[in-house]
Amino acid sequence: MTLELDKVTHEVGGRAHIHETSLTLEKGTMNVLLGPTLAGKTSLMRLMAGLDQPTSGRIIWNGDDVTGQRVQDRKIAMVYQQFINYPSMSVYDNIASPMRLMGIAKDEIDRRVRETADLMQLGPMLKRKPLELSGGQQQRCALARALVKNAGLVLLDEPLANLDYKLREELRAEIPRIFEASGAIFVYATTEPEEALLLGGNCATLWEGRVTQFGPTAQVYRKPADATTARVFSDPPMNFLTLEKRGDTMRHDRDDFSAASLGRDLPDGTYMAGFRPNHLKLEASEGAIRFDTVLNVTEITGSETFVHLDHGAARWVGLIHGLRDLKSGQALPVYLDPSCIYLFAQNGALVASAAYAEAA
Repeated sequence: MTLELDKVTHEVGGRAHIHETSLTLEKGTMNVLLGPTLAGKTSLMRLMAGLDQPTSGRIIWNGDDVTGQRVQDRKIAMVYQQFINYPSMSVYDNIASPMRLMGIAKDEIDRRVRETADLMQLGPMLKRKPLELSGGQQQRCALARALVKNAGLVLLDEPLANLDYKLREELRAEIPRIFEASGAIFVYATTEPEEALLLGGNCATLWEGRVTQFGPTAQVYRKPADATTARVFSDPPMNFLTLEKRGDTMRHDRDDFSAASLGRDLPDGTYMAGFRPNHLKLEASEGAIRFDTVLNVTEITGSETFVHLDHGAARWVGLIHGLRDLKSGQALPVYLDPSCIYLFAQNGALVASAAYAEAA
């Protein structure tokens, strides 16, 4: 069982929402669509589902061209961030409704409804109406209705965004197991890199209607194909600075350091160095590169602190462990281990992965 997008594009009013895209999704896989708002995640899902027709290209399901096939004739299930339930029906009947339309036996419907309701922590609420539930409970009802269909393709468009933190973490852990057991193809859209890593499977990064990279999620994270993918797969986004390599020296503004410290045998030229916020440190360590910055803003998030830094014309973000007594406007030296630096060509293409990623 496979879903193939063959050179698919989608335009609305002459404006490209999805640029030419080719993807093949296999049976029993979790496939994460990762990108910021308006990157094209929902547009791509609607093409997969048959809710929209591609401007060009084909949608192929199990070897059959289904490009023009109605969504009603496809064995799919879809859950949106904004939950959709039947308000006049009980939770039980909401979950059971797709199976009744499929003509499944009453005993089997009852078994599936109760089993899925328990998984979604809805067991005690089966007799209630959706409007008697909290927002998170209503979303769980919509998710349960999708899961009981045993669809070949399940599309989840940021389905956990409206849930409380604890339940979201629980379902993130459960979802991959549920999906793997079903044997279906699952496509899960999210704006959060952390969620993509927790779900695992494969990941397609999207930016302005383009799929910039597709592959095993951990591999895309560790070895982004270009600077755009690196930005998408980092929260906060990856920091960048321009480096000039001349012989054995790397230069950025007034900062010089050894090119050998990056462990790269590169031709002379201009490069973009990229590094994730969590790799900036306030403490010096052996071999670390020092950058003199000015602290702009701090954001304390419990056990961690985001520091927004000015380094010349560049704006960086660092993620520092612990609570720090820092004041806006103060000079703040920061340190970066060379093994955490990615190098990109001026056109954004990856030249060399960070050493730590190569070793992972």
